[in-house]
Amino acid sequence: MTDVTIRRALLSVSDKDGLAALGATLADGGIEIISTGGTARELRGAGLDVRDVSDVTGFPEMMDGRIKTLHPVVHGGLLAVRDNPEHAAAMAAHEIGGIDLAVINLYPFEATVARGASRDEIIENIDIGGPAMVRSAAKNHQYVTIVTDPADYDELLAELAANNGATTLAFRRRMAAKAFAATAAYDAMISQWFAFADQQQKFPPLVSTSRRLATTLRYGENPHQDAALYLPVGPHVNGLPQAEQVQGKELSYNNYNDAAAALELVAEFAGGDPAVVIVKHANPCGVAQCSTLFGAWNEALHCDDVSAFGGIVATNVPLDGPTAEAICSIFTEVVVAPGADDAARAAFAKKKNLRLLITDGLPDPRRSGQTMAVIAGGILVQDRDNGAISRNDLKVVTKRVPTEQELSDCMFAWTVARHVKSNAIVYAKDGVTAGIGAGQMNRRDSSRIAAMKAAEAAEKHGWSQPRTVGSAVASDAFFPFADGLLAAAEAGATAVIQPGGSIRDEEVIKAADEAGLAMVFTGMRHFRH
Repeated sequence: MTDVTIRRALLSVSDKDGLAALGATLADGGIEIISTGGTARELRGAGLDVRDVSDVTGFPEMMDGRIKTLHPVVHGGLLAVRDNPEHAAAMAAHEIGGIDLAVINLYPFEATVARGASRDEIIENIDIGGPAMVRSAAKNHQYVTIVTDPADYDELLAELAANNGATTLAFRRRMAAKAFAATAAYDAMISQWFAFADQQQKFPPLVSTSRRLATTLRYGENPHQDAALYLPVGPHVNGLPQAEQVQGKELSYNNYNDAAAALELVAEFAGGDPAVVIVKHANPCGVAQCSTLFGAWNEALHCDDVSAFGGIVATNVPLDGPTAEAICSIFTEVVVAPGADDAARAAFAKKKNLRLLITDGLPDPRRSGQTMAVIAGGILVQDRDNGAISRNDLKVVTKRVPTEQELSDCMFAWTVARHVKSNAIVYAKDGVTAGIGAGQMNRRDSSRIAAMKAAEAAEKHGWSQPRTVGSAVASDAFFPFADGLLAAAEAGATAVIQPGGSIRDEEVIKAADEAGLAMVFTGMRHFRH
């Protein structure tokens, strides 16, 4: 059986968008419409002739609407195999009419949770009859058309128009696949709410997650890899995917990944002085916080303007014209900011390929949640690294106590270091990164690479000495040996911030004392692989 003529339709929806127009077109085609509760009222309000499900089943809606479609007459009409003699006989014996089309969407569980409803109201918005009908119709797609998304109404009507009031098997198969995905996502939302919100289980024994396709991408990390962007189904944090793209080419997989890293780091400076973050390959290559955004851009760029070429820029305040003009002076892939004035937009408009993204505020860097990493044979799940320290948490471990300025530099360097791939070393001075060493297999090399970049910047810009001189240096994890710390001292750092906890802490502290360094322990590590 291929084409199925639609003679009888069951409509039962929570989302009434497009319902009246759909019902009117179906009725004009001579299709009998069966409906329930609010859907029937909406259709009648549009002047359509509708038959109540209760008239079909012989039972009234009861128990506050919990019982209305859970009946053999309904499910028999959806599940019957029309060319099976036994099924046909059962339909005739029990006066079960076939249902050729089911248009169903479910109680608004997600929206109910999102608006902070009470537990009782959330429970009442767990749909039972709807998913049962959707699954019945989808299973029997050989004979029944199921539509669960109002966005598909136009396609349904076009299908009917093109096939003399019938649907094709290809269309029904596609709608059935979408229907099962919809009920799976719905059940996943409910199970997640029970596990995480209601029962407060961090790692429940069985977890179902769902995600919705936002867009396909040109390719993945490399051109031979296909890629797409999905969004979580259910409540989620507003971030880069929700930003308004004002201009520029389509974002690539790498653009999303790098811009998200830049946004997460610049969010650390929300509410403070203007800050600029420049990211390349998910690592910051320059970060600065100054009294003006233009000044922050220049200082961040000077840290490593070689790596900044083709990079991602993020700011914690709306963009202005002078800063936008300066950013446009080098090749920049993406700029992300919580706003941009007319002058800034005009400046960026001259660079047609540059992607300008405007976010609705900044994400909370201390938000809770979990991260996942796919490995062969499994998925690693952990809490987000939202740990934070204040100056009061610092433990001075050297003979010399850091000055106020050194403490400020330590805290700034530490903030940046938590967003640098491990092993991470960050030198900073006066709210500006002086050198960043990322992703090395040992901490000594990270220290040396960061110092080397600072030396190159000094030579290029004609500074009398690298900015690592008199700086604070942050290490995302403890120094396992004194060599990494001594490399920092050789670069001119005067203060060190690190987690501590190595079996050689005493050796490292002794080396710091001998070098005249001030060092503080945080007691918290920030590995970022």
